[in-house]
Amino acid sequence: MRISFLWLRPRRFLGYGLLLLTLLPWACTRKSVSFNSTPDQSVSVLVPDSLTHTADSLRGKPSLSTARKVVVTKAQERAAKDAEKDAQRKPKKKKKVFLGEKIKRAYVKSGPKGRNQIIEIFYFLKYPKQVNAYAPAHYYYDTKKHKILKLAAIEEDPGTLKIMHGPYKKLQNNKVLETGYYALGTRHLRWEKFDKNGGLLTKVHYEMGFPRDANVSYYGEDRSLINEVVPYVNGKLEGDYAKFLVNGQPDWRGEFENGRKVGVWTKYWGFRARRRFEYQYAETGYDPEVTEPELVREYNRNAVLIYDKEKNIDKRGQPDAEDRPGLRRPGATPRVVPKAAPKVQPKRRN
Repeated sequence: MRISFLWLRPRRFLGYGLLLLTLLPWACTRKSVSFNSTPDQSVSVLVPDSLTHTADSLRGKPSLSTARKVVVTKAQERAAKDAEKDAQRKPKKKKKVFLGEKIKRAYVKSGPKGRNQIIEIFYFLKYPKQVNAYAPAHYYYDTKKHKILKLAAIEEDPGTLKIMHGPYKKLQNNKVLETGYYALGTRHLRWEKFDKNGGLLTKVHYEMGFPRDANVSYYGEDRSLINEVVPYVNGKLEGDYAKFLVNGQPDWRGEFENGRKVGVWTKYWGFRARRRFEYQYAETGYDPEVTEPELVREYNRNAVLIYDKEKNIDKRGQPDAEDRPGLRRPGATPRVVPKAAPKVQPKRRN
């Protein structure tokens, strides 16, 4: 009985040994590790390593970058370089254009230096254009004298006179005194004047030189030839006055302010817009009214100055100063000098 028990014990150990030999190869087997596996998964899924993908390899070796390479054509590469160059370039300056015309900016200074100096900022046409001969007044910028001139027509070197066109602003001590717009040498749209404290003095609306409330008369029924332009603002004479002959040439030009004639009034010969007489009225419409203006300049038919009060020039009556077509001869009718511009009747309010 005891001998049989000893004989069975080695058999029990032998069973344990066979079980160990069976499990040992399975425990030593190499397992694949998946990056997609999670600890919560009960079943492991064998997924090959992403670093060994052909798309993520460089010459058969794993690459550090997992981003896919995009194939770019030469045209696309060239377009990308051009876009990068355009982004690095400075933005082009916008061309200054007003009412469809190219303009150029300028400014002039007048008066004493310092805070009381007057600065005018404006624009003029880059290229010359034809102006309206019937406009009451024309404005030019003299590049030689650096001044804004008010003329009936270009009578000097056209190369130095530029036609005003675009916004206008007049400043003194950083305060706006006057604002408006020019169009082809004429006042256009809204013009405003201010005092030194910024208070509005006047506001006038223009349409290519003509005040919106102007009284315009014509020759004939077709209304193609203008006879007279009488400016009105709120029922009062205000602005540029003009009278024309039947041939379209100017006869008189002047300016009203506060219902009175101011500045220089010009009488013309009646051809080529040539001046004949210039009369001086008060400087502003708020000064005492001048009923009998003074003759300050006179020109002959060849546009030669024969009388100037300020310069003490008086060649009237001299043969060399007289115009050949209008040369006076013995017995000829003496020249007639008009004393003043025609009287303009104010508009009656209804």
